[in-house]
Amino acid sequence: MTFADTGKEFRAGTKLTLLGRNPEDQSGFANAPLYKGSTIIYKTLDDFENLRSRFYYGTAGSPTIANLEDAWTELTGAAGTVLSPSGLGSIALALLSFSKAGDHILITDSTYEPTRLFSTRFLAKYGVEAEYYDPLIGADIEKLVRPNTSIIFLESPGSQTLEVQDVPAIAKVAQKHNIITIIDNTWATPVFFRPHDHGIDVTIEAGTKYLGGHSDMLLGLTTANQKCWPKLRQTYDAMAMLPGAEDCQLALRGMRSLAVRLRDIQYKSVALAKMLQNRPEVETVLHPALESCPGHKIWKRDFKGCTGVFSIVLKDGIERNDIERMLNNMKIFGMGLSWGGYESLIVPFQAKRIRTATKFGYESLTLRLQVGLEDLADLEMDLQAGLDRLNFKRKAKL
Repeated sequence: MTFADTGKEFRAGTKLTLLGRNPEDQSGFANAPLYKGSTIIYKTLDDFENLRSRFYYGTAGSPTIANLEDAWTELTGAAGTVLSPSGLGSIALALLSFSKAGDHILITDSTYEPTRLFSTRFLAKYGVEAEYYDPLIGADIEKLVRPNTSIIFLESPGSQTLEVQDVPAIAKVAQKHNIITIIDNTWATPVFFRPHDHGIDVTIEAGTKYLGGHSDMLLGLTTANQKCWPKLRQTYDAMAMLPGAEDCQLALRGMRSLAVRLRDIQYKSVALAKMLQNRPEVETVLHPALESCPGHKIWKRDFKGCTGVFSIVLKDGIERNDIERMLNNMKIFGMGLSWGGYESLIVPFQAKRIRTATKFGYESLTLRLQVGLEDLADLEMDLQAGLDRLNFKRKAKL
């Protein structure tokens, strides 16, 4: 059985089980073997002098790495994929590939904070100016375009505040002005959203999260369309920032169950979001599947589903010591910076602290949730008990 012969007609869930492996080349074993190494042996001097090998040296990759790259390329509809040791590594690679000294780049104000820090601290040293824009700007982003604008960076939904961007509208403006579009698609994965199908040039995903799915590895994936692939690959080869083979093997393993896990997480995240809407402590729930979430109509138009990261804004009057009492005594939801694993997480955040182009519409405390694979009834119980510890009803009467 080879994917090349049988796979292109299938849907995403089936592709995830077929891609990146070929039992006929693996002595019949279902999973591909792990390749580790630096040195490639050549049979002849002529082969050596002309580097006649797909993997001429360890930094050029390995069959293990290529299995994941090839699989991800097919899943995303890209021309090619390169892998990095982390999601932030992939973000840095994409920005470095398509910007130069003197350029102006546009970045959504709702972006992952390390993206902002890399742009304003690192790229700025090399003469690249980053300007942040309203994530809900849509086609009006054209008003911010300058003659030296080289990149528009999107993230949809946005980190923490979950605004859904009008990706096709922004891509259309970028194409008009010959600007490269880059999107962080970690939240949706290609199972629920394929940016290349909507006009995006380069996509980024932190495989650390849903692809790995078990909180035991770090990985970044960057894909490009036909126009951008040569430059992306050239930059990647110059930097040799490939990940370890073991992490790629873990990602391939996680890929097999990705669709199943996302369907389960989607069901539970929507159920929890609706439950939280009815809690007296909650001002609003920021979840793209809810009509109240900014960009919900765009999500409904462009996405095939939703994953398990969303946020809640608490009512005024809840203070830090209340949050501490709530979070320190959670039985299932832990506090941790990542997401996408099997375990549910909850962390406080303040979006207004890092916004520069827009003002987050709420002043009160906010919490970001990551829904894992635990039983829905247990997750509901843990959240209900945690919110009860805020003593909001009693405080409101005082």
